[in-house]
Amino acid sequence: MTVEPAPGERTEQPVSGEPTQRPATGTTGTTGKGEETRNRIVETALRLFEERGYEKTTMRAVAQEAGVSLGNAYYYFGSKDELVQGFYGRMQAAHARAAAERMRGVTALGERLLLTEEAFLVEARRFHPFAGKLFAAAADPQSALSPFSEASVAARESAVQIFRDVVSGAEVKADARVLAELPELLWLAHMGLVLFWVHDRSDRQRRTALLVRRSVPMIDRLVRLSRLRPLRPVAHEVLDLARDLRSPL
Repeated sequence: MTVEPAPGERTEQPVSGEPTQRPATGTTGTTGKGEETRNRIVETALRLFEERGYEKTTMRAVAQEAGVSLGNAYYYFGSKDELVQGFYGRMQAAHARAAAERMRGVTALGERLLLTEEAFLVEARRFHPFAGKLFAAAADPQSALSPFSEASVAARESAVQIFRDVVSGAEVKADARVLAELPELLWLAHMGLVLFWVHDRSDRQRRTALLVRRSVPMIDRLVRLSRLRPLRPVAHEVLDLARDLRSPL
């Protein structure tokens, strides 16, 4: 769903002093002033997406509002899709840092998962007004903005890693296969939570916070019950189904 720039937009050159070779997608490519510029472009794009919608926001408008040349904007982000991927990356990094800080010294799986999801709600709160417009674009299965797309591999892997950290730092007795596949399952559950959060119009998304508080203990109990011999085959059937649904037909 990448929207191509108007004819001639890519012919502008970066301002003097900027490197001419773009950094790899998903990387900062520079530090200091360059990182500040990159962040300003992302913040400006988020504001314009909220005000105008994704489709009506152009790279030229983002560059003008951010106070950079169009060539500079394309140096950091090759398209609007890449710009959103940059937002995904920033969001995952902030979530990971906040979750790690909250989980420090905590070894109970349920508590670690609760703290991680609460960290997401805090870090994502200011983006909630914009989230619905982004979701409208990302909901298309063919869109590069979809969290399940090839373009989102880096952001998806970063998100799953957050839940790997949740599980690896926990002291929990459970079926070995369940524990091995648990991080990705937790990420899938998290995506359901994000969808609920996008549509949550309660004050400060209190309904989503309630969902987190009520669902995490259930997940914790189910994980622990997986070690019981009578329940192990059922747990493995669930894992088999999840695996088959992820595999190409």
